[in-house]
Amino acid sequence: MSRLKVKPNGSHGRVTHVTPESAGWTYVGFDLHRLKPGETVSAQTGDRETCLVFVTGKGKATAGGENLGELGQRMSPFEGKPWSVYLPEGSAWSVTATTDLELAVCTAPGLGGGLPVRVIRPDDLGQEVRGKGSNTRHVTNILPETEPADSLLVVEVITPAGNTSSYPPHKHDQDDLPRETYLEETYYHRLNPPQGFGFQRVYTDDRSLDEAMAIEDGDVVLVPKGYHPCATCHGYDLYYLNVMAGPKRSWKFHNAAEHEWLLKG
Repeated sequence: MSRLKVKPNGSHGRVTHVTPESAGWTYVGFDLHRLKPGETVSAQTGDRETCLVFVTGKGKATAGGENLGELGQRMSPFEGKPWSVYLPEGSAWSVTATTDLELAVCTAPGLGGGLPVRVIRPDDLGQEVRGKGSNTRHVTNILPETEPADSLLVVEVITPAGNTSSYPPHKHDQDDLPRETYLEETYYHRLNPPQGFGFQRVYTDDRSLDEAMAIEDGDVVLVPKGYHPCATCHGYDLYYLNVMAGPKRSWKFHNAAEHEWLLKG
């Protein structure tokens, strides 16, 4: 199996655990918890900021000593927008599931920004359609660079069956503003119906990194550098949750030159 693909470890509890150390990089961390009603997950953010994304289900949340109430509403990632919570470094948080709950924990270094805990409601989120034809996808910006955070960028995308996404291929692996920024990235994939599959390729211009992976429901793909397009097969919609972070909180990417013609006309 590719070293860039992380399979879920079971179907209950913390099923995915990606740290900078396990990924061999510096910035991005990603955990995925699947809880039954009444079960609780809690943690300290330490020196990292955190975005909790209620991928599916509901839970009662506390953070920074504040009771945030019951959050979450959708029971499928393919329906509606998520509820999320932003937590600065040095915060304690806890979520107790009130339904079956799938909770993503997205982390990156805190920079002492002193931002408050905040609930990010579905009505706060902007959505956009990118691409056209068989390259159409639907984007929900959870924590874009226009909203306050120290390092984190978080977004979810739904790609209709048979379509490509993160395409034409682009990369963001050079600290070279204003042209490009260095951002590590994780893709958390879901398929609808769940027995489906898709594909993702991660590669560099010189092909020193060139891995193509079949992606199934619950897989996480690590993108340390290079281009990273994906595609889903006929009959199966693809959802993915992206977490990005790097030395500068800005998403500036470079398209693969040989494929830029696809953007014309």
